[in-house]
Amino acid sequence: MQTNGDYRAGFACFVGRPNAGKSTLTNAIVGQKIAITSPKPQTTRHTVRGVVHRPDSQLVLVDTPGLHRPRTLLGERLNDLVRSTWSEVDVIGLCLPADEEIGRGDRFISGEIAELKATLVAVVTKTDLVDRATLAQRLLAVQELGEFADIVPVSAVSGAQVGTLVDVMIGHLPRSPQLYPDGMLTDEPEHVLMAELIREAALDGVRDELPHSIAVLVEEVLPEEGGLTRIYADIYVERSSQKAIVIGHQASRLKQVGTRARREIEDLLGGRVYLDLHVRVAKDWQRDPKQLRRLGF
Repeated sequence: MQTNGDYRAGFACFVGRPNAGKSTLTNAIVGQKIAITSPKPQTTRHTVRGVVHRPDSQLVLVDTPGLHRPRTLLGERLNDLVRSTWSEVDVIGLCLPADEEIGRGDRFISGEIAELKATLVAVVTKTDLVDRATLAQRLLAVQELGEFADIVPVSAVSGAQVGTLVDVMIGHLPRSPQLYPDGMLTDEPEHVLMAELIREAALDGVRDELPHSIAVLVEEVLPEEGGLTRIYADIYVERSSQKAIVIGHQASRLKQVGTRARREIEDLLGGRVYLDLHVRVAKDWQRDPKQLRRLGF
């Protein structure tokens, strides 16, 4: 454990509208998949901590759900989670996609975080999707959006400026002893990560009306001799019609979901996995406090 006087350690989080590239950026910085990503907005439902280790510092990244106008009890709880995270971190990176103009949602979030004690850094994401002239326009617009300690353009996909962003964020951390042991990449429990990987696979390719209706609960994890882990998990949807979509014709979709999720979980655990998936209907679970509690919200 490092404790010298020049060592810096602290917490940072990325905020922004849904689909601003926060989870992809978190994964690129930590160097391993700890947050699930999806082209569907509002994919992230938990605050996932990823730890970046350097000889002289430790950056603990907290990946939050996107702030949005809530339509359900789940939506309200996710927004509460975001705000409670904001109030506890040292650095906040406001993610603004380079391929979209600054909108009302960005101004709203910028106003919300302006009052906080954390150092604010503007992160212009997805720079690989625009030309230099557009990027220059975005950077000027971001400058006018608020008071930022730094403005950093990055591309999580190409890796451009990702290291620079980490340098900038670490520069704003307090002097502190090490917070997490060497080599620890995330403090998220394994069963939560497994559930998220299954949910990511289930989200892939479903119609637009389904993303928020899918939840996953890992019921049992049984390690066996010989290195095989048996995992039993349930995918929850809100209606029978959605169950049919997730399962697919002659269970073809569910097989695809299982194959993809199993590979991801094998990478996570570093061993062979037997994955048993069932799809269950929990009527209107996003609006039901009891069901939300059971599903971990």
